Amino acid sequence: MARKRENTVSPRTLFSPYARLFAVPGARSFSLAGWVGRLPAPMLGLGAVLLVEGETGSYGLAGAVSGTLALSYGLAGPQWARAMDRRGQGRVLRLAMLAFALTGVAFVAAVTADGPRWSWFLLAAASGASGPNIGSLVRARWSALLDPVGRQTAYAFEAVADEVVFVVGPPLVTLLATLIAPPVGFLTGVFFGVVGGLWLAGQAATEPPVHPVDATAPSRRRSVLTPTLLVVVVTYLAVGAVFGAIDVVVVGFAEEEGAPALSGAALAVFAGGSLVAGLVYGLARLPGTLAARFVGTAVAFGLAAQLLWSVGSLAVLIGCGFLAGLTIAPVLVSGTSLVESRVSPGVLTESLAWTITGLTLGVTAGSALAGAAVDAWGAQRAFAVPALAAGLAALLALAGAALLRVPHPADRAPVAGPLVEDDVRG
Repeated sequence: MARKRENTVSPRTLFSPYARLFAVPGARSFSLAGWVGRLPAPMLGLGAVLLVEGETGSYGLAGAVSGTLALSYGLAGPQWARAMDRRGQGRVLRLAMLAFALTGVAFVAAVTADGPRWSWFLLAAASGASGPNIGSLVRARWSALLDPVGRQTAYAFEAVADEVVFVVGPPLVTLLATLIAPPVGFLTGVFFGVVGGLWLAGQAATEPPVHPVDATAPSRRRSVLTPTLLVVVVTYLAVGAVFGAIDVVVVGFAEEEGAPALSGAALAVFAGGSLVAGLVYGLARLPGTLAARFVGTAVAFGLAAQLLWSVGSLAVLIGCGFLAGLTIAPVLVSGTSLVESRVSPGVLTESLAWTITGLTLGVTAGSALAGAAVDAWGAQRAFAVPALAAGLAALLALAGAALLRVPHPADRAPVAGPLVEDDVRG
């Protein structure tokens, strides 16, 4: 009995790495603000699909508009991040949130008033471009406060926070759009984004240090676009295509099955599986290098998504979605950790934003392709789009493995602690 007690690990001990994260002053506040600020991520894309499809009956047009929003968000994210690295998160965030609120409301007004189609695309692009990637801002704060071991736990926690957003967001936006009115879902996402962004902007004590432009330093572009970052971003293009396609196909499939209100719940199942995997990944001390973990998790992601070929009912979709979701958080955490381990502090936020850009560019392609596939083939056959995209992600990671084995000169790993900046510059 005594031996059994000795070998028993209490939940409190098991989750103590997460508890230590929030012993850091200010961590609870900036992490919660970041979580609220990320709610637009699942709500705006799906909200745009529901809004446009409700007005026009076309999934192709809905996917194209939603993809345009995601595309502009992905392209603008690194530009916002670069400005924040140079001028501080708070100053830039306040400006961004003002633009985000105005363009989001204008987009909804154009669609509901049946304005010219070109105005829908223009305002969707403006709305996406006005939203900085909040997740990269929170991760940059963790990176400035923690050592490498703590960062892995923090990044895993942030992946879990991302998945909680994707558990809560799709059912919420679907219910608001179907039970009240399509514009309400989209506008609620805008509201949460503005509240979270302004809340985060007010927390100056945990902001990462500002890194003004140094005219004598090597090219900033070379220090950002490293081989490691390029491999991760290219792989994330395909991962993002899975996410974008799933949003559109699941909505179409639920409607075909006569249960459109369940589309959000079905999407939440994917995030639920990822949430479970993220919690476990953050506690595990895995063997191998960060590069090997990234390639391995990408291959697992590609294989698990092949379950989507078997979807024939909502019950099967829920089962397959949960199993496929178990591979999402690991590939996202491992890629983020790999990039963070090999960049200089002065370009950290921008580098992390580029990984999100890869995802969102993929979302653009995935949502547009899936929308066309649903219109042409029906939703059940359109599950081929996310399945094939996931297989491509695995192949791209394997193809780039040789570039990841040995850090290149541009892949400069920061040292933990207060000496990071001096060590990198020196």
